Amino acid sequence: MIFKRKKYIEISPKEKVEIKKEMWVKCEQCGKLIYTKKLEENLKVCPECSFHFRMTARERINSLVDQGTFKEKYQNMESLDPLNFIGVKAYKEKLQEDMKKTGEKEAMVVGTGKIGNFPVALTVLDSHFIMGSMGSVVGEKFTRMCEFAIEKGLPLISVSGGGGGARMYEGVVSLMQMAKTSAAVGKLKKAGILYVSILTDPTMGGVAASFAFLGDVIIAEPKALIGFAGPRVIEQTIKQKLPPGFQTSEFLYENGLIDMVVDRRNLKETIIKILRIFHT
Repeated sequence: MIFKRKKYIEISPKEKVEIKKEMWVKCEQCGKLIYTKKLEENLKVCPECSFHFRMTARERINSLVDQGTFKEKYQNMESLDPLNFIGVKAYKEKLQEDMKKTGEKEAMVVGTGKIGNFPVALTVLDSHFIMGSMGSVVGEKFTRMCEFAIEKGLPLISVSGGGGGARMYEGVVSLMQMAKTSAAVGKLKKAGILYVSILTDPTMGGVAASFAFLGDVIIAEPKALIGFAGPRVIEQTIKQKLPPGFQTSEFLYENGLIDMVVDRRNLKETIIKILRIFHT
């Protein structure tokens, strides 16, 4: 028998395959590395521990709306700077930075589309744009979509996700949006229009204290942070330790503040079931 000697090829450091960092994401909960493409295919939910990563407004729309049916409205609206606000950064500078970073002109994207072939009006907050805070444009877009839903007889689906609350760069103008959006929801209810509110991580401040908690059906994603002031602020104010899991979706569900907690991968199917019930 003749044995051939195996040949081993040495790879120099320069020839080593470079693994790009952007191809992998580390889960914030379990610490496992996830292939970016696999994470996106799984709707940005960790396949190991089901941790829900934050989505952009466009990713959210693509995950819920039937392909090719979304039509954006009021996309050219931009915020003004009524106070000529200058802090660590000027408000105008911050707006320009986030426009460039996200590709959006504001924190809320609105429009119409179909979910399970049911026509709907849709509003989606993007936490990547000044933390999804509510300024004059966000309030105006939401209000216009309420009015449009009443005019066309469409159910309104709202996705909230922002830890910035009311956008204090705009002062009292931003605080006015809490009353304005709440009044718009009141008109929806008076007209008998279904309003489904979806709460994602985080839904805090003025958004939580206005239209986010006024849905006929309120759904939250698992382990989302939901509330008005943050847990640390509350503890420092009342000088008491808060219960475990305070201000999470599960805590709110157990205490009757929301209707259900739904995994993102089942969210579209759940909305379709709700639309089917109210449509018949």
